[in-house]
Amino acid sequence: MPEPRKSRILCDVDFDRDGAQHGFLRLFHSSHASAYGFLPIPIVVIRNGEGPTALFVSGNHGDEYEGQVALANLVKRLTPEAIKGRVIILPTANFPAAMAGNRVSPIDNLNLNRIFPGDPDGSVTQQIAYFIATELIPRADLICDLHSGGSSLLYVPCVLTSQVPDRALYAKHMAALRAFGAPLAYVQGRAQGQGGNQTLGGYAETLGIPTLGSELGGGGCVTPAGLRIAERGVNNLLVHLGILPESERLEGEATEVFGLAGQDHFVYTPEAGVFEPLVELGDRVKAGQPAARIHFPETPWAPFVECTFANDGFVLCKRQPGRTVRGDCLFVLGGAFQE
Repeated sequence: MPEPRKSRILCDVDFDRDGAQHGFLRLFHSSHASAYGFLPIPIVVIRNGEGPTALFVSGNHGDEYEGQVALANLVKRLTPEAIKGRVIILPTANFPAAMAGNRVSPIDNLNLNRIFPGDPDGSVTQQIAYFIATELIPRADLICDLHSGGSSLLYVPCVLTSQVPDRALYAKHMAALRAFGAPLAYVQGRAQGQGGNQTLGGYAETLGIPTLGSELGGGGCVTPAGLRIAERGVNNLLVHLGILPESERLEGEATEVFGLAGQDHFVYTPEAGVFEPLVELGDRVKAGQPAARIHFPETPWAPFVECTFANDGFVLCKRQPGRTVRGDCLFVLGGAFQE
């Protein structure tokens, strides 16, 4: 198999040097405002001798903030003397999106978590994906890609992973998920149409690298509960890998695990209007139970449209904005999980 082409992005740090380094990935981008400029994507590498490598990513979607704050705090706290091995931290992976507070990049309107493994000759976001896919992911023994609900969704804070056919890889997924120590988790199947191997985690799984994700709250803000879970989880993954000693483990809660197998765990808007939720995050619901009403204030005499749940389950996620259009996701349910 031929070696992948070298990324065009330049990197200020040496991945194999001991100590704490911080710098930038230099993605050259010629714009009207800066003809010969580059986008400075921050990166931190902390290394102390031989040992496993953890890769932590946030800002994959720019309007998801809990992970960005958790990793910024980790950078300020973690020292080379405290660890054995290497920690790579990319806190604003889609830098243009993070600076704009948008899910997708304002430069090329691409979603970084739907275009892996990227393209070395592509647009800005495609080049970022390619650098992560070829320079960061292959170096990692475990990856944690921290997400939340962003501007349009609210989640019960949770950690997540994928059900994969490789039983050895799946066992590593589940061991890391439980080590994270979140009170809730879900394991997603491969049928939900939410990104597949074009996500960072999905692509890493094709290389046999265990990967965790998270949904740490949302609503376009930082929630204290989500931040606490993120910081504890990141710390405990370092203990799980042996990068931090066992004495540094932070006790979490027993993790309740749900399954998320397919589209029947999602509720979508059938018409444009105003969304009235009939349940709250964390509720347990039954198949056929009313989930939401869609109202039409511009024609208030028109009857509302009612949406129902197709399955029994636990309300993991709901839409944040009231105004909605056909095809918007209103709810996501966690269902029964079989390991």
